[in-house]
Amino acid sequence: MTTSCPPPSTSEPSREEQARALCLRLLTARARTRSELSAQLAKRGYPDQVSAAVLDRLAAVGLVDDTDFARQWVSSRRANAGKSRRALAAELHTKGVDNDVITTALAGIDAGAERERAEQLVRSRLRRETLGQDDTRITRRLVGMLARRGYSQNLACEVVFGELAAERERRRV
Repeated sequence: MTTSCPPPSTSEPSREEQARALCLRLLTARARTRSELSAQLAKRGYPDQVSAAVLDRLAAVGLVDDTDFARQWVSSRRANAGKSRRALAAELHTKGVDNDVITTALAGIDAGAERERAEQLVRSRLRRETLGQDDTRITRRLVGMLARRGYSQNLACEVVFGELAAERERRRV
């Protein structure tokens, strides 16, 4: 007696299975917020009830966690891009993270830590600069660099002037 394989399935995957597969593909590339996944599902025409069911299931198994996403985002963007609290909050807000979650994720960054990170950024740039008689151009560029990363103008100016003076002193010795 020979056994045969069952006939291939001819039924198409359900909309929920398709939505789950899409979400898993997106999550393979990088972590995403619930809002980002919901927007992608809506963009592809999935009904709200299908999206909600899939996203609830992914959240239940721990694949979608906005709190963890926000914590990792803050840690990564702060270390690699030197972003300020204000810039990080804006980025998380555009990704659809809830304000309470943003506040919690940014709680570990105080004013002293933010100033210290700005000083590190300026010091690393100053090492590559040639200081001359007129350092207006360097000052303007450094303040602009900090401003693009979300630091306030007052903090940027204080840090740049302080680090510029320290660098001049270091090079004089």
